[in-house]
Amino acid sequence: AWVLDVIWSMFARKMSRLNQTMPQMSSNLRQEDPALLGGQGAFFDDVVVGGEVAHAAILRSPYAHAHIRSLDASVAQVMDGVYAVILGTDLKSVSGPLMVGVKIPIECWPMAVEKARYVGEPVAVVLAKTRYIAEDALDLIEVSYEPLTPVIDPVAALNADAAILHEGLGANLGAERAFCYGDPDAAFARNRKIKIEVHYPRNSCTPIETYGVLTRYDPFEDAYDVTANFQGPFSIHPVIARALKVSGPKLRLRTPEDSGGSFGVKQGVFPYIVLMAAASRIAGRPVKWVEDRLEHLTASVSATNRVVKLAAAVRDDGQVTALDWDQIEDVGAYLRAPEPATLYRMHGNLTGAYHIPNLRVRNRIVMTSKTPTGLNRGFGGPQVYFALERLMRRIAVELRLDPLDVIRRNLIPADAFPYKTASGATYDSGDYQNALDCALTSGGYSELLARRDAARTEGRRYGIGMTAVVEPSVSNMGYLSTALTPEERARAGPKNGAQSSATIQIDPVGGVSAQIDSVPQGQGHRTVAAAVIAEVLGLDPTSIKIVSSLDTAKDAWSIASGNYASRFAAASAGAVKLAAETLKSRLARIAAPLLNAGVDDLVFANGKIALAANADAALPFARVASTAHWAPATLPELDGDPLRETARWTAPELTAPSEDDEINSSLCHAFIFDFCGVEIDDLTSEARIDRYVTMHDAGTLLHEGMVEGQIRGGFVHGLGAALYEEFAYGEDGAFLAGTFADYPAPTVHEVPNLTILHTSTPSPVTPTGAKGIGEGNCMSTPVCIANAVADALSPNSDPDLTLPLTPSKISGYFAEGSATPQSKEGRGKGVNGSGSFEVTATPQEIWDILLMPEEMAALIPGAHDIRRTSDTEFEADITLGVGPVKGRYLINLSLSDLNAPHAVTLIGRAAGPLGHSAGTGHVKMEPTETGATLFYDYEAEIGGKVAAVGGRMLDGAAKIVIGRFLAALARRAGGPRPGRLSRLLRRT
Repeated sequence: AWVLDVIWSMFARKMSRLNQTMPQMSSNLRQEDPALLGGQGAFFDDVVVGGEVAHAAILRSPYAHAHIRSLDASVAQVMDGVYAVILGTDLKSVSGPLMVGVKIPIECWPMAVEKARYVGEPVAVVLAKTRYIAEDALDLIEVSYEPLTPVIDPVAALNADAAILHEGLGANLGAERAFCYGDPDAAFARNRKIKIEVHYPRNSCTPIETYGVLTRYDPFEDAYDVTANFQGPFSIHPVIARALKVSGPKLRLRTPEDSGGSFGVKQGVFPYIVLMAAASRIAGRPVKWVEDRLEHLTASVSATNRVVKLAAAVRDDGQVTALDWDQIEDVGAYLRAPEPATLYRMHGNLTGAYHIPNLRVRNRIVMTSKTPTGLNRGFGGPQVYFALERLMRRIAVELRLDPLDVIRRNLIPADAFPYKTASGATYDSGDYQNALDCALTSGGYSELLARRDAARTEGRRYGIGMTAVVEPSVSNMGYLSTALTPEERARAGPKNGAQSSATIQIDPVGGVSAQIDSVPQGQGHRTVAAAVIAEVLGLDPTSIKIVSSLDTAKDAWSIASGNYASRFAAASAGAVKLAAETLKSRLARIAAPLLNAGVDDLVFANGKIALAANADAALPFARVASTAHWAPATLPELDGDPLRETARWTAPELTAPSEDDEINSSLCHAFIFDFCGVEIDDLTSEARIDRYVTMHDAGTLLHEGMVEGQIRGGFVHGLGAALYEEFAYGEDGAFLAGTFADYPAPTVHEVPNLTILHTSTPSPVTPTGAKGIGEGNCMSTPVCIANAVADALSPNSDPDLTLPLTPSKISGYFAEGSATPQSKEGRGKGVNGSGSFEVTATPQEIWDILLMPEEMAALIPGAHDIRRTSDTEFEADITLGVGPVKGRYLINLSLSDLNAPHAVTLIGRAAGPLGHSAGTGHVKMEPTETGATLFYDYEAEIGGKVAAVGGRMLDGAAKIVIGRFLAALARRAGGPRPGRLSRLLRRT
């Protein structure tokens, strides 16, 4: 307890110092922190469940594309403690498919039915007394797969000869639309064309808490009660209800008070809500499921990977007059709602922070054998700005201009706000030139230039990168309908707006509480909402209770509710402010006659309602506020209830897409200008950030401490995307990033110091004047770092860069000034190796051992049984493992190219609950004076869970297993020559 007291005191002093340095902004201590620091947070797994609950475990496909030919769960079903095994056919009997993002002839189920389309797709669910029993039962389910050709590359997926994931669609192209604004043809005809092509990779924000779902089915009401750490948007609520074949009111969806992060990812829990709800109905008991980390990395959701060809029409002075976007969006195996939202969320912002009047866009949605995508912090912004801001640097290089001058020349003028972009977005306010100048001055840009010059004089690789981006926030619920043609939109009806709700109520002793609709995931929304109410009503914010858990059965909400698109400060807190102001107006009418004053003569401050001209003439807030409870007959005539107010707010500026496909896809738009210095180590090829400066104009800041936290958090996510993180897939679709050993998210040791600066142009269209700030550095940081790396690698050219910029990729650019990296990192390598050792046995004696099953069973680590099925074919039952993950495999081995007793080729296939493998090994034996020398080499491709667990461990694990086998063979065949055992183990 005393340790926690010390931590809390240190935090309080830190916040106090922040408050002194930035007095113009609120910095109340976070209401959330005492419980969190004391280990008393109310997270999903803290939800108390009864003894009748069934714990679920999921069997997942090890193949990226395969027919499910048979599935035998008979042994698992009779295992002690198992309640039920749910298969795809069972799911279809009680539910329907999930809604597809746009209307195309595919079905999207939360579990594979007849066919698996990505590694990690659920194929069966076991419900048992405990999670341990359920996991053990998974190993008893026998599945027969017929592997099919996977589709990994989104460009190749469009080829006529590509394998088809959805036969009913007949292609992998899910949707395509083209747009034209202004006259881009004329602009390109008059000006120089400069272009770039980028391949933005998949990545994810990996929250510390994974998915959690608790479901109950009421057969009498035909209704579902679900608790999940779902973050919204609640437009998914009708998607879930429709899949479960119930009306909206019969799906009660609740969220816990606390959530261990999300960053968009927890929107993707909704297919598992459907799956577990259906399982609850089938089993006749509540079901609880908590995702483990391997499941989360493999099969939750990630950002989309995107291939972008972007061209600009450019004048000789660097002024851009037109852009031509060609975007191929890889959404994974299914076009699952809300996709293709990642692509269209930024549609109004495709010209970024620049005045570019002409625009052409081609959007294609492609399906591949990967996990379906969804919301991820930045949500389409990183993909857009990586292409656009890399292009701006290329323009500077090709025209031999200063990149800073190119940015400055193209920025939207300060007197142009509110500014309408070519594609229809309305930028509410800003002064981008002032923000840029303040950043350069306060951030020490001239000093950074001197650092770069000095480093280059010493022969070091040092570069400066910069970027200017617009961060949109408060998404227009109608932007996704831009994916439809005007005719399709007319048939579907208009969709627009960004409704937010908040309810404030007063109890009989004047206490104030509020329900918000934002479903926070750790940001501190309760603290900010309390401060907003306190400022309006003149109360101590710590006296105001904020409830952030949401219950669709009793709380005010809309389909726009939830925690996404940086909407809290502008929308949710805006609704809180409106509700507070309405209550204030009613309370003023109650207090005015008691103080013998007019309503306009009153002020709310220090817990009192007083005369503005005489603070001593005052009434306690609690006395006035509780009057409606204790003396309702004394109240004046009021327009509404003084005890409770629910405010609903949406912005009229968020209209539906126009007939010309113009869309104001977001309400308000912050501005960010970043610059950084990066040095590349010649020895290790590591990119080291020397200085990073980020300038933000997010309008009115509601809490500077949490603003800083959001900026730093977004920066770290952007840093990970730039230098470390990628969801890598093998050519066979195997997922190769299933642990933090292979998906290296940055830790505190990799995060450099960050200089944060602010200017402010309050938004005129939000109740608080605030704009979003939670996603900006996810958009700006990856490309800012990439531009710095490009400057360090080649100051006078612009090499093509692909994220993440790992040392192995960067080293590829060093080779003879190569314009493209030589590294093939992330393409899904298998395992391979070779070696030799000497024994005192003859080649014939070794040959005899290799062909005798009983001898091999004794030599192979983990072998339970080896059977000869023909003269040259064997079956083996073996337990293998990588690190902590072990599983039982059925191995089929055939021998070919037999040259007894000198050489043999072994071809093997293995399948088990942890994955699959196929490989080839060659063994050659040459006689020596004392026995024989055995030479071997092997190569294998490994997929499924074991591949995801540790690509870095696979080689080592294979070498250990082979080393143990060869050591045992050496002992059985006469032993290695003296002093060679250690050498043998080193070689293997």
